[in-house]
Amino acid sequence: MKRRLRILVAVGVLTLGAGSAGSAEAAGAGGARTANTAGAGGARTANTAGAGGPRTPDVAGAGLPGAAAPAGRGCPSADVFATPNTAVITDPADPRLRTRLTRFDREVRGIIRANGALPGPSTLLDGVFWSGELRQTTYERSREFDVAHFNRAGLHHIAAVIAKQYHQESVLTFRCLTRTSPETDAVEIQAPGISVARLHDALVADPKAREVLGGGSVTLDGRLVLIAPVADLPLARRFTHSLGVDWKSAQVRYGDAEFVS
Repeated sequence: MKRRLRILVAVGVLTLGAGSAGSAEAAGAGGARTANTAGAGGARTANTAGAGGPRTPDVAGAGLPGAAAPAGRGCPSADVFATPNTAVITDPADPRLRTRLTRFDREVRGIIRANGALPGPSTLLDGVFWSGELRQTTYERSREFDVAHFNRAGLHHIAAVIAKQYHQESVLTFRCLTRTSPETDAVEIQAPGISVARLHDALVADPKAREVLGGGSVTLDGRLVLIAPVADLPLARRFTHSLGVDWKSAQVRYGDAEFVS
């Protein structure tokens, strides 16, 4: 699998194949699963893909405390993009894409807390990704979890535990940093007014964006979430423009993205 950043949460470059069954909740949402992973921005993470900024109407745990955002940018200390899904879903009408991942939300919060960090709210995401092998788009439902009170090694460990427990090839983390930090290697872009259908159509129409960026995620209230390497920010900006986004309305956060397996 090529580990390259996808555009978000959730949502990556897809390596498709057969594998183990998903979580009890995931199976109940649509039957047996085959192997895959998800993500909001790179090598098929446990999706990927939503983050920071205003929360959607489907925010879980919104009453929990979170960390202060760097430089007042409204960004949590870190995001973990994750899913229990292990299936390759190519039909946007698949009933598994309607699961709210409620049990998964509770379980991941427990993992975060048990490993010494503080779980903030989580956001439900719909991811759209391009599969080079299938030559078509795939879809995924995932959650983005805000995490506070952690260190870098601790965040890595939390993601590794999630990847192992839910049979994911990798889980994406994003730590908010200043633009000039030597550890900054990625950007998180959020923009309002985007539908899953529009994201799908834009990916299909733009071979360069789908190859380099791989896909993206959308919150239930239509907020685009893309994570991309800093070097590909001009391409990501062009792609968001093709979606009809006014760049002045977009939020861009800098940080460190890692795929943890």
